[in-house]
Amino acid sequence: MERTGFEPFGEQLVSATDAQPKSRASKLLLRAGTALFWSLVAGIVLARAAFFEPGIYDGFSRVASLAKNLIF
Repeated sequence: MERTGFEPFGEQLVSATDAQPKSRASKLLLRAGTALFWSLVAGIVLARAAFFEPGIYDGFSRVASLAKNLIF
């Protein structure tokens, strides 16, 4: 007989075998979704690196120093 695990709030824990996709199509969709997600992440990081402007936050530091001078 199998023992069932519970979390501290009384919910039944899902075993590792229950969490795995069962059919071949769901495994394929899982891999395709994962690949799509990570390719989008890589694309965003590369685009940010390509179009990075080092002086973009200079205006914010001027506003921050002005606010600091006004407050203190």
